[in-house]
Amino acid sequence: MPRRTIRWRISNPAWPRSTRSTMVRPSPCCARSTRVCRNLPTTRHGSSRRPTSKRKITGRCRRSWRRYGARRFLRRLLASRAYGLNGDTRDALEILRKNYSTLPQPQGDLATAGAFAAAGDPVSAAVYYQRVYYGYPMSAEAAQAEAESAKLQSQLGDNYPPAMPTAMLGRALKLLDAGQPERARKELESLVPKLGGAERDLARVRIGVADLSARDTAKAHRYLASLEVSSPEADAERLYYLLLSARRLNNQEQVSEALDRLARLYPNSKWRLEALIAAGNHYLIENQMEGYEPLYRACYESFPAEPEAATCHWKMVWGHYLRRREDAADLLRAHLRMFPAAQSASGALYFLGRLAEAANDIGSARGYYDEIAREYPNYYYTILARERLARLGAAPASAAVIEFLRGIRFPERARIKDFEPNATTKLRLERARVLASVGLEDWAEGELRFGAQNEDQPHVLAMELATISSRRTAPDQAMRYIKRYASGYLYLPIDSAPLDFWRLAFPMPYRIDLERFSKQNGLDPFLVAALIRQESEFNPKAVSRANARGLTQILPSTGRELSRRLKVRPYSTAKLFQPVVNLQLGSFYLKTMIDQLGGHWEAALAAYNAGLTRAHSWLTWAEFREPAEFIETVPFSETRNYIQTVLRNADVYRRLYASDMRASLRK
Repeated sequence: MPRRTIRWRISNPAWPRSTRSTMVRPSPCCARSTRVCRNLPTTRHGSSRRPTSKRKITGRCRRSWRRYGARRFLRRLLASRAYGLNGDTRDALEILRKNYSTLPQPQGDLATAGAFAAAGDPVSAAVYYQRVYYGYPMSAEAAQAEAESAKLQSQLGDNYPPAMPTAMLGRALKLLDAGQPERARKELESLVPKLGGAERDLARVRIGVADLSARDTAKAHRYLASLEVSSPEADAERLYYLLLSARRLNNQEQVSEALDRLARLYPNSKWRLEALIAAGNHYLIENQMEGYEPLYRACYESFPAEPEAATCHWKMVWGHYLRRREDAADLLRAHLRMFPAAQSASGALYFLGRLAEAANDIGSARGYYDEIAREYPNYYYTILARERLARLGAAPASAAVIEFLRGIRFPERARIKDFEPNATTKLRLERARVLASVGLEDWAEGELRFGAQNEDQPHVLAMELATISSRRTAPDQAMRYIKRYASGYLYLPIDSAPLDFWRLAFPMPYRIDLERFSKQNGLDPFLVAALIRQESEFNPKAVSRANARGLTQILPSTGRELSRRLKVRPYSTAKLFQPVVNLQLGSFYLKTMIDQLGGHWEAALAAYNAGLTRAHSWLTWAEFREPAEFIETVPFSETRNYIQTVLRNADVYRRLYASDMRASLRK
């Protein structure tokens, strides 16, 4: 259904009269819902019909909403009409056609196939069942589509429409991407005789990829080494996966051969870029700068416009800085000139400041630190820059540094946002609040999401969405709304947005227990809160891909061990979902890591994310002059970002809640 502007009159005596009849664009969900829930608190413009009471609105709308469900409302409405519209299959198909673009998939295609079958058009039904089977191989609907397709194939015989080989290849590749290498390999092998040209070459290469994904490395290596394909793209991909298999087999000679062939035959291929990064990362995790530096250099020199170039350049620069090379300052400045929008830019500024301090150039150091505080108000390096600035005294910033920084094209970012709702936002908020006031919070959220996606104050609507989620004790959803619809919020100074906005983005539920167990273990409660925000977003039912559970993401095996040490009785894995138990175990677990790592908070966070053995190893990689050098040396991007994010979050929590804690202590 096309979106269109309609007139709404809000029949609520609590609203200002001036807002009761205004041109406002409702969300599609709200607009469509009026067909089912006629007594929403609106009337047609100019109507003299008496407004319906809130009680009737609540009863009728809730019954309708419970029947259809907030997010599945449209799908169930269309499906129910398609399958049972008084036996009128033409109308059912017409409804599905008109609303096809709004139907969730693969449910929409499955419903359409069923409607065609009911209408006596088995050929069209088969086409739509094939869309489900080949397009969504991991869905539950795919199995149903396969069964229905088999029936139709038996019914139609030679008239059954054959599936296109490209669709069959697409299914196999999706299975491979979804971590089903055995199934993918079987389908790829059956497909090769049916394909031709580049598609056939791609299928043949991906057979080897399936073996590699199934951890049958030797088989994959033999297959890819002997495979010959004519498509340049497929051959470049073959060489990349040949490199990966050789690396896994510790055959460095063949890794080098694959890199040389990619450079000679396909110098601009994305597979060469991937190969350079993969080979460089192998040396990086072994702390072998002489191995990774030429590979990362080739990465950013050959592919300067690719997003990966900034990371490759930074890793090379960092190797020079950590080894106290004389060209480190020049390389750091070059990094800022070449990649001003990179995440590593704040680090480049900070370490330029540290080099300036080491040279007793206080003015230059101040210039770099001031720039960090201005460009990155809530970043990890901003915490360090503020601390360094407090020690520098009153020396002015260097004119030369100021001039250099003026030439750096940092991205334009909003530093101030207006949190006072404009007229359009105000109406959106008022309508959402009426819906929420009669218990229709799902509708209210749909209304606000629509406005956040289509109007000019998404941050205001994000705050309202987060408030609704917070009221129903869903701080994780509240955070996600802020992150999605106010995505640049970390570039806002704390004092430029309402305190409630920040506390929704950085909530502190379970605070009493969190502070109690932090104190028992000698931990900073703000750092514990920051860790939980990063681990689970304060969702007590969170389960990770590794099966870690609860607020602090404890593995079941770790939970059993910790429960024995703390004498938590009785204990079961389900107790990890209980906030009090999880906080008790998680805070003690963090303390044990800190103790085992000599009190190094940063290394303890690395261990929490990547394991104790790795953290111990990384501490030996260099003579670190400060914790920031250790963090920047961590070779895993996920772990490095994790440490910086937790420490940054702890600083934000401290600024938001420290005054509350001091006040409670005084009492």
